[in-house]
Amino acid sequence: MAEGAAGQRDPDPIELLQGSQAFFPALVAAIDGARAEVRLETYIFDFNGEAASVAAALERAGARGVATRVVVDGVGTDALPPVWRQRFQAAAVQWSVFAPLGTMGLLLPSQWRRLHRKLCVIDGRVAFCGGINILDDFHDPHHGRLAQPRLDFAVRASGALVSQAHEAMAQLWWRLQTARDVRSHRFPQAFRRLRSGGLALPWKGELGDGADRPAPERATLVLRDNLLNRSRIERAYRRAIADATQEIIIANAYFLPGRRIRRALIHAAGRGVKVRLLLQGRYEYFMQFHAARPVYGPLMAAGVEIHEYTASFLHAKVAVIDADTARPWATVGSSNLDPLSLLLAREANVVVRDPAFAQDLRARLLHAMGQGSRAVAAQEYANRPLLQRVKERLALGLMRLALFLTGTRY
Repeated sequence: MAEGAAGQRDPDPIELLQGSQAFFPALVAAIDGARAEVRLETYIFDFNGEAASVAAALERAGARGVATRVVVDGVGTDALPPVWRQRFQAAAVQWSVFAPLGTMGLLLPSQWRRLHRKLCVIDGRVAFCGGINILDDFHDPHHGRLAQPRLDFAVRASGALVSQAHEAMAQLWWRLQTARDVRSHRFPQAFRRLRSGGLALPWKGELGDGADRPAPERATLVLRDNLLNRSRIERAYRRAIADATQEIIIANAYFLPGRRIRRALIHAAGRGVKVRLLLQGRYEYFMQFHAARPVYGPLMAAGVEIHEYTASFLHAKVAVIDADTARPWATVGSSNLDPLSLLLAREANVVVRDPAFAQDLRARLLHAMGQGSRAVAAQEYANRPLLQRVKERLALGLMRLALFLTGTRY
């Protein structure tokens, strides 16, 4: 472990966190230790249950003078509750909404490009990345109280990827604030932001630049956006699948991969790689749930095992490949293998090449397959009712129409 600038020992360079029950305490502890800056981005910021502990930690950080900036998505997150608006304002917590919906809402295809990544960087020393929203594991905004926790993962990391995450978050904040200034006709402020470039590092000098420390090469940040990083996450998956020699395990909440990834999985199974998919088994959204089913047939025909998670909602977007070999590969992040993630949304994944981490993630996924899932039998799939097939084709057609309207191909 490396010594932090304040003499405190940093956490392990990369640590797997399962569910908000592990993620929230780690995040709150890191925020409570912040002395200069906290940046947080999330698709959903909910204030029910244990999620309120994160909001309270942000309030404490702002109140003691830490620069605290939060960005939420305009579709995923409801309006800030009045009581929390007052508390955040009193503590100088800065709250910004990415692409708030106008009068036309989601009827405009341009509004489908959402902020879906979940990132947090604290003092340039530690970063969090994964699929977990600021949302209690036992609470669902649409379904209420859950009997079992949502299945999801995040990582806590230090090293070079912290500076990568900070740069991406600072640039987004800079763009959002500059656009706000222009809309409000505050042109001098907008001009000053344009000159600054948005990359001020408030911890430099006081805490030292933690991102300059030598970083473990086994963990890297992979981003997806609609400018320079349109296909980085997809390419990372395809390369890892193509290099697999023994085993591929993918857990995905919304699974509708394009032809290239489907072919890669089929080819991997054909050369003897054991391929297992853990997918959503509980109905959540019509289009995402039903549109995934038509791809089951060709994959199962090639020998791919499909397991549907039924114990609770599956929200994970993770994969582990060849965990027991000399070249393990794992990823934890916000990106599903579906067109909404791979073509439209801002996403962030961490790719990890570490045996202990890969084996830990593999064990957790196998446990979920064994304890909270059901295997999809080929005969059962072939004999599914006509009404189910109609729903699948309708959902897939709606997905293709949505992509057509955005001008993208998949």
